[in-house]
Amino acid sequence: MTVVRILGLDPGLGRMGWGVIDVEGTKLSHVAHGVIVTRAGDSLGLRLMKLHGEVARIIDELHPGAIAVEQAFVHKDPSAALKLGHARAVALLAAAQAGLDIAEYAPNHIKKSVVGVGHAGKEQVMAMVKRLLPACGVEASDAADALAAAIAHAHLAGTRARILAALA
Repeated sequence: MTVVRILGLDPGLGRMGWGVIDVEGTKLSHVAHGVIVTRAGDSLGLRLMKLHGEVARIIDELHPGAIAVEQAFVHKDPSAALKLGHARAVALLAAAQAGLDIAEYAPNHIKKSVVGVGHAGKEQVMAMVKRLLPACGVEASDAADALAAAIAHAHLAGTRARILAALA
């Protein structure tokens, strides 16, 4: 059976969570996770450059075959939404430069895929990620959200494969 490696990202300008899983059939395995942190005092350009460089490094070191990115949701603060959009853009750029398949998922879709409830809280997401990937030991909610994005993509990709196999 083929192993597919998925990089999940929870974008943010100050904190970008990332998580990598391997998927073999219906079996999920934790590979790595972390949080990329930028300094609020640095210029926007420097912060974006750091995010891009770190995402590119993770892709280069861990060789994912696909990337799952949480979509931006509408903020009440337009400035915060714009900053989130910038962070997402550099992550998508790094993935595109590496030739990865890019999937984007709404936060509610990710939560529903992992927890079963679209409006689940961060604690519920982390608890389910720890249950689905017992060896991960994740403690940062940003990294747990990123792993959840990768898990949601694995579930959707598995469903797509079964549908295609049934149609063939």
